Amino acid sequence: MFNFKRLIYLLIAGVILLGPVHGCSRGEGNETKTSNGTQARVMKVVVEKVFPSPMKDILVLPGQTEPWLDIFVPADLAGRIEWMGPREGDRVRKGDLLARIDVAVLKASLDKAEAAFSLAENLLKRRKDLRSRNIINQEELDRSLTEYSLAEGALRQARIEHEKGFVRAPADGMVNYLFADEGEFIDRGKPLLHLVNIDRVKININVPELDVRHIKKGQAAAITVDAFPGMTLAGSVDFVAFKADTATKTFLVRAVIDNSDGKIRPGMMARVALIRRIAQDALSVPIFALVERGGERLIFVEENGVARARTVSIGIIQQDRVQITDGLKPGENLIVAGQSELEDGTRILTQ
Repeated sequence: MFNFKRLIYLLIAGVILLGPVHGCSRGEGNETKTSNGTQARVMKVVVEKVFPSPMKDILVLPGQTEPWLDIFVPADLAGRIEWMGPREGDRVRKGDLLARIDVAVLKASLDKAEAAFSLAENLLKRRKDLRSRNIINQEELDRSLTEYSLAEGALRQARIEHEKGFVRAPADGMVNYLFADEGEFIDRGKPLLHLVNIDRVKININVPELDVRHIKKGQAAAITVDAFPGMTLAGSVDFVAFKADTATKTFLVRAVIDNSDGKIRPGMMARVALIRRIAQDALSVPIFALVERGGERLIFVEENGVARARTVSIGIIQQDRVQITDGLKPGENLIVAGQSELEDGTRILTQ
């Protein structure tokens, strides 16, 4: 009689014995036989042919926006404030009257100086006429000329002192803060108001000594402001310090941008991007193509179906790409995916 149970046992044993032969290998890639009959693992990779292209060496440094003009307008005269013109937030033009301080005493002195000058002027005219007819001598005419000059100087001084009671805007700008109100007494030299001009905005950055040699006045600068993500503004370098800061060993560089719409306010955080140099024929690779092993930077290139490891030196870093200055040649096939599992000499299959 046919033993059905024994047949089942034989089938199970066959499956167990054949399993390792027909099972799938672990990991990516396939296994192929070499010339000596051994199994060699073939890894699937992605390659990118390398060609020279320009790369920009860009220096990016943080800074803070500042107004183009930042002025505390003082009182040139001590006295009671009779009138304050603009309020906080008002725009003023150069020469506009901002405040008037009590000048009653100075007005009296001015009137007196004007009267004295008028008298000296009339006296000089009469004596010139008398001298032309030889009625008086030259000495008397010279005395009148001296008196006229002194009266003219006194009048000029009285006008200057009187004008100090009328505070005028030294430049175009916006009134940011008022330090005094009408009716208050103010001392000479104390600030009346804070005036700022933000039609242009400047950003001061500290440039390391190794980089400052690449920065020149008038150089273009790309500026981003944290408060406006995704917006890049075109600016220029307005000043490069000639002497380093003794504490930080950095050089002050000032970039300027147009802000006629008033969007950017002083005190905002910004970043200034400056081009140090341009490499016209750089060999650039994706940063993720580099592999760190044993303290060395490696790349892998494809040569006749085999991965070859190269130790490289890097140069410019621009966004997600890096310049390879040594260890890579134009036209080679760089492995950009699957390289982390490779060893030198690994057989590969490109996709």
